[in-house]
Amino acid sequence: MALKGRSGRLNGSPPPRSRVIRVLVLALLIPIAIPAAAQSAPAAGPRVTRRLAVGGATIVAATLATMPFDVRIAEEMRDASPQRRVWMRDGARGFDVIGDPGVLVASAAMYGVGRLVRSPGLTAVGMHSGEAVVIGGATTSLLKLVAGRARPYASQNDAGAFTPGRVAGGHTSFPSGHTTVAFAFAAATTAEIAARSHRAAWIAGPALYGMATLVGGARMYDDKHWASDVVLGAGIGTVAGIETVAWNRAHPRNLVERTFASVRVTPARHGVAFGIEIASR
Repeated sequence: MALKGRSGRLNGSPPPRSRVIRVLVLALLIPIAIPAAAQSAPAAGPRVTRRLAVGGATIVAATLATMPFDVRIAEEMRDASPQRRVWMRDGARGFDVIGDPGVLVASAAMYGVGRLVRSPGLTAVGMHSGEAVVIGGATTSLLKLVAGRARPYASQNDAGAFTPGRVAGGHTSFPSGHTTVAFAFAAATTAEIAARSHRAAWIAGPALYGMATLVGGARMYDDKHWASDVVLGAGIGTVAGIETVAWNRAHPRNLVERTFASVRVTPARHGVAFGIEIASR
């Protein structure tokens, strides 16, 4: 007797490999289109409102354009063929960790090392990427509550299962939090690197955005998110990262900058010591 995959398709009659590959590639490339366009925006300037409006409209349009394909992509991700591949399962688990808590840990580590070795550049990268992760994550959490969309595994293949205000029972799908923070980290880090070296940014940017895209792909592979959840998360994270760096560049003496500038990290006998420097008159 032929066994059924998670999508209900008979293992004895799998879909054409070429179609599966096309759908998987599409699912992974959709999120990267938003940051590719957004990253070209100026880091700071008087047209922030217009830039946000254009970026927001692009994100909404991309999300709505992806929604008709949510069920089809989810079915291909659930198919027995990709689910049997050990390297895909292990990779998905790894990228899940990179999304949460990996990018926040990386931000804290860069900030701490930057303060320890007295590197303003590394400190700024760590601090601003961490800010972007927190801002993007908070925005996503609020939208999850407002939307109340059921995750793929909890919706019986109903991609339109929105129950505003509900978060219990797996109704926290829209948008993807892991994808948001991964793209926030990628966008902020790339923007900081670009401010110092465009050549380095051309190397680091694709790697960072590629990593973030694979985090989104892992969430779909795990049946935790629809493709449109990932697209929206990618857009929110990218805007959070770029605008966080832009804001800090335009307001170098803001409260967050002054607060973290007072932190001192020094070597200690069994590790490092943290302290707060308080100015006195």
